[in-house]
Amino acid sequence: MKITIFNPQSDFSKSQQKQLSSLGEVVYTKNREELSLDKLLKMAGGAIIGVDPDPLGGFEKAKEKLTKVMESLPSLKGICLSTTSFGWVDLDYCKKRKITVSNIPGYSRESVAEHAITILLGLAKRIFVSDRRTQKGKFILDKGFELKGKTLGIIGLGNIGSRAAELGNGIGMKVIAYNRSPKKMKNVKMVNMDFLLKEADAISLHTTHEESNNHMIGKKELMKMKKGVIVVNTVDRELVDETAMAQALKSGKVDSYGYEGEDLVNTPLAKLENAIGLKGFAWYTKEALENLYKIWVANLIALSKNKPQNRVV
Repeated sequence: MKITIFNPQSDFSKSQQKQLSSLGEVVYTKNREELSLDKLLKMAGGAIIGVDPDPLGGFEKAKEKLTKVMESLPSLKGICLSTTSFGWVDLDYCKKRKITVSNIPGYSRESVAEHAITILLGLAKRIFVSDRRTQKGKFILDKGFELKGKTLGIIGLGNIGSRAAELGNGIGMKVIAYNRSPKKMKNVKMVNMDFLLKEADAISLHTTHEESNNHMIGKKELMKMKKGVIVVNTVDRELVDETAMAQALKSGKVDSYGYEGEDLVNTPLAKLENAIGLKGFAWYTKEALENLYKIWVANLIALSKNKPQNRVV
């Protein structure tokens, strides 16, 4: 069996490399740099592909390139993603071809939840804005506010959202949450989306991104929010209509917005002082990476034995 992994071999431990090589021929990329479609097609082969979005050009380019790679492999039976998110994969195509897709749930639970709350604290305490001004030699105070006693709205009470809720409780916030399916959690009040938008002083997005929820936070949703709300999005920029968000930030409807993504220049948010855009690295910690590669290898092995785990499709 041949397995193609769009990720450098050096990222896997010696033990993991040995486990994978026992399955058959394994081909890796040399590094994480973006590869042209021609190179990807020449490299790809076999029944299983392990896919990291970086060699495909990041999340924004990955879907188109990955689909073309899959089209070139008539014997492909499954792909194992290196991420929790799967919005960058054409799942409809995979369903039609009966290609199994597995992801890596839960590996960065602590890292991403801590990251989201850190961004929230940084926005509330004006740390990001103050740093930007200080770098320019401007020493202007901007009054922040305490989070204790404020209401934190969590959209998506899954693996990461539930941990963010716990951390919110830990700093004395009242936590309300909206989830598409019914859930119960200690010290968290489950509410509908409208209630959350109207009552939350801060909102943190933790729902999985799919095409069906593109711009789930748009002009209509922003208008329902409290004046001066803080919004944090560590999931995917497509969840938020950035043009509408820019207008809300300029008007003061939204106090500040912290988000992560790929292209941080070509966006209406780029030059707004109260919009903090970060390269996506919420998951990038020592502990999370150890979890990631452990689960990724286990997924590849399971698929090779026709016993796929962590299935998305």
